[in-house]
Amino acid sequence: MTSASCLVQPSGSARAPRVCRAYIAVVESDVDVILSKAARGVVSRAAELADQLSQLLSVKVPELTEYEDIVTLGGASIADNIAVWGDALENGLDLTRVEAPLSFVEYARRFAREGGRISTLLRTYRYGQAGLLRAMLAEMNRLTKDPELINAATVKLSGMILSFIDRTSEQAVAAYQEERDRWVQRRLSLVNEANVRVGTTLDIAGTADELAAVGTDYFADLVAVDLLDSALLERDAEPVPGPPTLHRVAQRSVWEGCPDSVVRTGQSYICPEGSEPAQVLATGQPWRWRLDGSKPPAWLTQSPDHRAVVAEYGIHSVLVLPLQARGKTLGLAQFFRHRTAASFSDDDLLLAQEITKRTAVYIDNARRYTHERSTALTLQRSLLQRRPPEQSAVEVASRYQPAGSHAGVGGDWYDVIPLSGARVALVVGDVIGHGIHASATMGRLRMAVRTLADVDLPPDELLTHLDDVVVRLQQEESPAEDEISATCLYAVYDPVSRVCSLASAGHVPPRVVLPAVAGSAPAAAAPPDLPIGPPLGLGGLPFETVELELPEGSLLALYTDGLTEHRSRTTGDEIDVLSHALTQPATSLERVCDTVLGALLPDLPQDDVALLLARTRALDVGRVAAWDIPSDPAAVAGARRNASEQLAAWGLEECAFITELIVSELVTNAIRYGRPPVRLRLIHDRSLVCEVSDASSTAPHLRRARLFDEGGRGLMLVAQLAQRWGTRHSREGKIIWTEQDLPRR
Repeated sequence: MTSASCLVQPSGSARAPRVCRAYIAVVESDVDVILSKAARGVVSRAAELADQLSQLLSVKVPELTEYEDIVTLGGASIADNIAVWGDALENGLDLTRVEAPLSFVEYARRFAREGGRISTLLRTYRYGQAGLLRAMLAEMNRLTKDPELINAATVKLSGMILSFIDRTSEQAVAAYQEERDRWVQRRLSLVNEANVRVGTTLDIAGTADELAAVGTDYFADLVAVDLLDSALLERDAEPVPGPPTLHRVAQRSVWEGCPDSVVRTGQSYICPEGSEPAQVLATGQPWRWRLDGSKPPAWLTQSPDHRAVVAEYGIHSVLVLPLQARGKTLGLAQFFRHRTAASFSDDDLLLAQEITKRTAVYIDNARRYTHERSTALTLQRSLLQRRPPEQSAVEVASRYQPAGSHAGVGGDWYDVIPLSGARVALVVGDVIGHGIHASATMGRLRMAVRTLADVDLPPDELLTHLDDVVVRLQQEESPAEDEISATCLYAVYDPVSRVCSLASAGHVPPRVVLPAVAGSAPAAAAPPDLPIGPPLGLGGLPFETVELELPEGSLLALYTDGLTEHRSRTTGDEIDVLSHALTQPATSLERVCDTVLGALLPDLPQDDVALLLARTRALDVGRVAAWDIPSDPAAVAGARRNASEQLAAWGLEECAFITELIVSELVTNAIRYGRPPVRLRLIHDRSLVCEVSDASSTAPHLRRARLFDEGGRGLMLVAQLAQRWGTRHSREGKIIWTEQDLPRR
């Protein structure tokens, strides 16, 4: 009985439904049999069929060729699909209830990890299932020629396949999305980790090393950061023509010591012209390479050492990204994989781009900071005293330590200024603030102090004039700039009287260590009873001078507050440490400086530090001669005679003639224009000093005498005969002094 005869049976016949049901049962049985046999045949040539489907997918979905690992796993997934189908159909199971093979779910996860699109995954799946369906149809056509049976089997198989595809596609999409969500979370976590770990310092090499550390911790086996030489030399320098020269500033590897890198940290190399890294530098576009059977890039194997490293460690995937910030290309970041099996994916490229973009900004900030700090430090050191001047009043040693913090170089300074009468001025100051502006302001104030010191003002008067200078500088500044403020300590030591005069404008007082008495330990370092005046720049407030009589060999320590400001200790503890360091036995002041800095600055200071140490000397009484001069012009001859005899006693007969002329002119002027008492003093120091003092505060002025003028030529003569001359005022009047270089023996 055929299906047609069943359909035309009279409707009133009771036998027709039973006959049709029986026929349907027979057909269904035949369909199950033919499907089972076809499935057995497909499974028997599963390997061949899997290979055919893989080749079909490579043609229909060419994007898969970019993912070698996915293609390999895809073949295994197809084979597992064939096994699942065959087992279900061969055993008469309902294919709509069969779960997708684990390899297919893993295939979807791997596809997500490699950055493939979900549309590509679904197309791959549809082509694969369609290929299996065609294989089943071909096998059924080989087993039977009955078109009705083939049609019925095809209808049943298509229904099951469509349901199987729908359900397993949902599983694949869920696995893909789960993996993508996990990757997005990982990406956000890594970006957040990079934000925390990269850019913590304003050091170029340190920032580059932080990028390399993050890269090797998460998705690369070797990371190298190379900067253009032009980017390291100047902040805005343009690259020189020709092949770019790169300097490796940092690299990290999963292997200790970076044996998988030929170029070492700190080395420079020339990037081959036309190579992929050179193109990345020129175009600013990233470049990616993976081992797909082709030869490695020429630049990666340009030397035997490079070829040996690639071969030994099996480098199979490379990312090269430009480091760009503010429109400038700074260098390259290179990521390599050799221990990790998977190649760099599109998502890895996006992740590396996001991290390197941020790092490039941090590196550029570090470059700008380093450039500004270097400029400020160069300016600072050029304005500081490079070596102490020759003088006999004190033995000096000094140190300047720039700040190690992000604040930058400040405005600390020190100075040693020789004064008339064998005296010396010791100066320490601090401009509030940091950077080039603070350094420049420091230079202006230092020159102002030197100019005022030449006038030989007492310390309190000098600070008053310096305060006026700072006020005027504030008035010249624009409203947008920070207000200028500074502190200063000015001290004058006289080796003849052994008196030290000090005044402070908001500055920390010095420490004084008196020499040890025979058989006893050195006295503790103590500050003098010095009133601390207001900082410079307030205007109109007074300063006070304090005088100390210091025994020969006393130690004066002048410093800025950066020396005693440390986060781990209180100010009182710092002062105790300083006092202890100053009283330690040492062979020289240089050793004392090292001891002080070693005790107080174990690491880079948070603020600039200026330290000036001075050990006092006393001028022997035999090198000083003084006479009171009567207020009588006849006394000039006696003054000349006394001076000549004293020079003979010192063995300076060669200076007698000029000295007599100078003494004659200065004493005559003091008697004629000054007020008694008049006093003459000679000092035999590094030079021959002649001083004439009187009680008048009126200072003489050098002028050009006219042809018929009876006077006005004496001071001109003195200026011509002496190497240096000048006037200084005191509370008792004024002193006219001259200096003559001693004859060379």
